[in-house]
Amino acid sequence: MNDLAPNLPEVVDEVRVRFERYERALVEKDVEVLDDTFWRSPCTIRYALHENGYGFDEIHAHRVRRPPGPGIKERRIRLEILTLGCDFATVNLEFKVRGRDLVGRQSQTWVRFPDLGWKVVSAHVSTVNEEALW
Repeated sequence: MNDLAPNLPEVVDEVRVRFERYERALVEKDVEVLDDTFWRSPCTIRYALHENGYGFDEIHAHRVRRPPGPGIKERRIRLEILTLGCDFATVNLEFKVRGRDLVGRQSQTWVRFPDLGWKVVSAHVSTVNEEALW
């Protein structure tokens, strides 16, 4: 079994760079980068506020339809990256929803494939009323 040491600094840095690239692409609606971030598989899932994307093709179709703009993230509250070994990571982001009294939550599961590099295999975005957190 591979070593599953948590948060090796160089692995956390690699995942952070990929995550930040994805976040910029969301704002810029750079579909090429968005698509490159996700595993091109029918097994990939992305639950979002207005989407249940089952498989890469559905996720891609939503990205193409999505209007350009700044998106729903007004500001970050907390970003957590957990890596286990050199090939598995989770990224969790809590953020203030733009113009609403809501907190958004985003989670991604990343896997480093030998022939593809880091890819998101599962993602989820949801909101919760800020009062519900306390």
